[in-house]
Amino acid sequence: MAAGVKKLSKTFVWILMGLLMLGLAGFGATSLTGTVRTVAQVGDESVSVDAYFRELQREIRAVEAQTGQAMQIAQAHDLGLDQLALSRLIALAALDNEVAQLGISIGDENLQNEIVQIPAFQGVNGTFDREAYRFQLEQVGMTDAEFESDLRKESARTIVQGAVIGGVEMPLALTEALANYVLARRSFTLATLSAEALETPVPQPTDAQIQAFYDENTDRFTLPRTKRLTYAILSPEMLLDAVEIDEDALRRLYDQRAGQYLQPERRLVERLPYPSEEAATEALAQLEVGGADFEQLVRDRQLELSDVDLGDVTREDLGDAADTVFAAGIDDVVGPLPTVFGPALFRINGTLAENNVSFEEARPELREELAADRARRLIEAQAEDINDMLAGGATLEDLAADTEMELGTIDWTQQSGDGVAAYDGFRAAAVAVQEGDFPEIGFLEDGSIFALRLNQVLEPRPEPLDSARARVAEAWMQVETARALQNQADAILTQLATDGDFTATGLPFRVENALTRTAFLDDVPVDFMAQVFELEPGELRVIPGNGNALIVRLDEELPPAETDEQRQMQDALAAQMNQALAQNIFDIYVRNAQTRARPVLDQQALNAVRASY
Repeated sequence: MAAGVKKLSKTFVWILMGLLMLGLAGFGATSLTGTVRTVAQVGDESVSVDAYFRELQREIRAVEAQTGQAMQIAQAHDLGLDQLALSRLIALAALDNEVAQLGISIGDENLQNEIVQIPAFQGVNGTFDREAYRFQLEQVGMTDAEFESDLRKESARTIVQGAVIGGVEMPLALTEALANYVLARRSFTLATLSAEALETPVPQPTDAQIQAFYDENTDRFTLPRTKRLTYAILSPEMLLDAVEIDEDALRRLYDQRAGQYLQPERRLVERLPYPSEEAATEALAQLEVGGADFEQLVRDRQLELSDVDLGDVTREDLGDAADTVFAAGIDDVVGPLPTVFGPALFRINGTLAENNVSFEEARPELREELAADRARRLIEAQAEDINDMLAGGATLEDLAADTEMELGTIDWTQQSGDGVAAYDGFRAAAVAVQEGDFPEIGFLEDGSIFALRLNQVLEPRPEPLDSARARVAEAWMQVETARALQNQADAILTQLATDGDFTATGLPFRVENALTRTAFLDDVPVDFMAQVFELEPGELRVIPGNGNALIVRLDEELPPAETDEQRQMQDALAAQMNQALAQNIFDIYVRNAQTRARPVLDQQALNAVRASY
């Protein structure tokens, strides 16, 4: 039992320390003043204000980590995080109350053994350090007594949990039945009827058919909720031609980018150094006459290829080895050659020719970069003045008339992604804007500034037939083609039910043998295998596909294969179901303990914790 307590207690300690480091880091600066110390009484156990605050903060931070956004306490309340935190603490308190009534404890000696083996409390020599112990607890705002009490309770809970769930096993018949279900196999014949094989091709729809289909399926051609927006925007690209860039600035940037624009001839090489020239010469001989390859030489030196790869190097990089390396061909190994690490062998993996871009060739690119940077600074300098104009009552139309901003309109939906709608900043503003909001300047990712105004909100509505006509016609064709495929496939099905000869159908077909429910086949619906397993041997079925019809006949039912996979699957299912059953039993035990403990909540204390955020 002590061993089990030791294993689970260590897990608890690390979870506890992690939660406290996260929770109390912010809690230390929070003051919950007053005489209220508990938020709930559960039998003889209590849930403290501090514990509830820490648990609630842990829940909030977990959601913040998932969403990447700060969460207010009101949002946490709407999501039920406060109730989730409270219910978890009440369940633990109920279990602690049950443990206390049973008189279970791990004793001082076992508790001491647990504490001294926690790495966070050990010194540099690996033994328990009392100063480290006190320091760590001070960092999370706990006293020795509080920590030891929590650890003692957790260990006692672990003992009770082990007693409740120990030896719980699901009946073997159930796990065998599940394994047989998952690993059962089917063999079947599959024929494909494509639209090209239809005896009578589906003609294009008439105007009357399009109108009738549109009227019957208006819900399929509905426009999403739309915001009609007017916006003014000033982007760096709009100012590029007006920005003046002096020649000296272009020259300086070109000189700074010399490594990019002036690239000498290079080689892609690997360098394998040796302690002496004799050792390097012997290794080279193994390549030439011994049948070894360069990779083997690298392994003999206890190295990986990544350790010897130099990438692309110039003559200057290679020093005295440059002439020989540059004279060698691709895949040649040369050496021994002198290096700062001693004699080395070099393998040449590729050549890169000299690549020099003149100033005149680079000038347009350099000017665009400098101009864009200066345009962004000009825009940033104007942003405050333009925002003041808006605050003073100027409209977006006034901005377009009095500044360099340009006016535009957009019917924006959640699916919009072209033009200005492609910017995350614009999307966020479009989502947030409400009727009556005053425009204000916002920044986009490329340094642009913009302001927008909501003119009208259009709720979801049928798209006019004129604009939806092409999609209506396409949808009509799909429906009618599927109907024609089904009808022709049904006729083929009748023929197969008589003679069973797939060859006589003239359709392409194939036989699939011993496939399980999870088998993957190309060009079939996602529920195809599920439908196959619904069939009886010899039964035929037409399964609608993607632009085709699939005619399938079940040929044979097969049991799971006697393989290691089948045995591993059964063992894994047994372990999973045993664990689930044990957890369910323990949950029932805890709920029963909670009911008998009769929890009493202090709503005033709960409100105080929420108000402290």
